[in-house]
Amino acid sequence: MTEVPLSWEPPRPERADAARNRRQLLDTARLMLAEAGPDNLTMDALAERSGLGKGTVFRRFRTRAGIFQALLDDSERELQQHVLSGPPPLGPGAPPIERLIAYGRARVAWLFRNRDVARFTLDGRQPIPGPAQAPASQIHIQVLLREMSLPGVNLGLLAVQLTAALDGPLLLYLSAGTLTAGRDDAERELGAAWQNLVERVCRP
Repeated sequence: MTEVPLSWEPPRPERADAARNRRQLLDTARLMLAEAGPDNLTMDALAERSGLGKGTVFRRFRTRAGIFQALLDDSERELQQHVLSGPPPLGPGAPPIERLIAYGRARVAWLFRNRDVARFTLDGRQPIPGPAQAPASQIHIQVLLREMSLPGVNLGLLAVQLTAALDGPLLLYLSAGTLTAGRDDAERELGAAWQNLVERVCRP
């Protein structure tokens, strides 16, 4: 299996005007979501509300689903920042298995917070909510696995499998019924299931 690089790449540098437009569009999109929900966040409405041209919006996002994907990516950068420099056990300084457990719990919580946005990243062209695993998540998990003593284990494949257990489509499938009934309980149960999985797989 091909090795994944063991570092997260910083975002590509943007021109100042492009970065300013991106921030304005994302801030406006979040405001529109809070005011009227995801059904009313369209390309045309975002262009009108932001005061930027339709061409700017279409070049930035390409499709309506692209708006939601950009919102999701922007939110994930905050989680990555906590992983890179936040307090342990999510951030550096704790044993790798504790960091892996904390990361899974944090990502489950993040998925719940962004559940509606994640649903709207699907634009109908996907046959199912497919395996769009976050590369940064897989990289981080593989880094932590390499710090553990797991002889005879294919760490690359294990990282892929653990990443899949935290992938968004899991919530997209489950949230239609069970999860919407009791979000707090469901979030706790999924976090506990992740901890149980990690402890069974990664403890000697």
